[in-house]
Amino acid sequence: MARPGIGNSVEGVHAVTAALVAGRVEQLIVERSRLDSLQTLITSARDLGVDMEIVTDVRSHASTDAPQGVVAKCRPIPFASLEKVVASTTPPAILVLDHLEDPRNVGALARSAVAAGIGGLVIPEHKAAPLEATAFKAAAGAFEHLAVAEVSSIANTVEALKKLNVWTVGLDADGKQSIFGLALLSEPVAIIVGAEGGGLSRLVHDRVDVVASIPIHGPVESLNASVAAALAVYEVARVRG
Repeated sequence: MARPGIGNSVEGVHAVTAALVAGRVEQLIVERSRLDSLQTLITSARDLGVDMEIVTDVRSHASTDAPQGVVAKCRPIPFASLEKVVASTTPPAILVLDHLEDPRNVGALARSAVAAGIGGLVIPEHKAAPLEATAFKAAAGAFEHLAVAEVSSIANTVEALKKLNVWTVGLDADGKQSIFGLALLSEPVAIIVGAEGGGLSRLVHDRVDVVASIPIHGPVESLNASVAAALAVYEVARVRG
């Protein structure tokens, strides 16, 4: 059965506050020792009629190691269609994740994408980081502002994006062109980011319109996936002015 969406449990002050603003929170669980420091958040929740539970230690309700004294049980954010993701930005600018496995990377990447004006994200259904509490905490509220599509095949999605008149640009160290100054970033475009360590999968690498790299001038061999994605999405923003 397909998942109904993402973000049914959210932790951390920024992520919970964003979910509250979005009207998704159904229950707030707050650690007693944090009542004073979380007063603004608590007041907002009460004003919205959110059910609240005060506990001695919130960690028993949490998935992350540092929930910052608060956990929110939420209505999930429903998945969007690929067409809706493409339409989320004008002209289209979306981010596609080719099986990233670290939820902290995915959360950081989502945060950078929203900050750079990217409106849509595509994730694979299997063999990928779960978009749950850890990713939401790292995203600090960014998922509330992204249209997210879950697909069965990233390689097939590359072909589907082409049919929707979206250029596909894969980030990979062996790319012959630099992502910086790439003229087609001003056109409808999808940036595809490969997995940590492995990079783009073979089929995705072979099917994208352009394989682009981020120039590295020092002794390091590669960049963290979320850092590489942040550079790419901000280059899209720069090219578009």
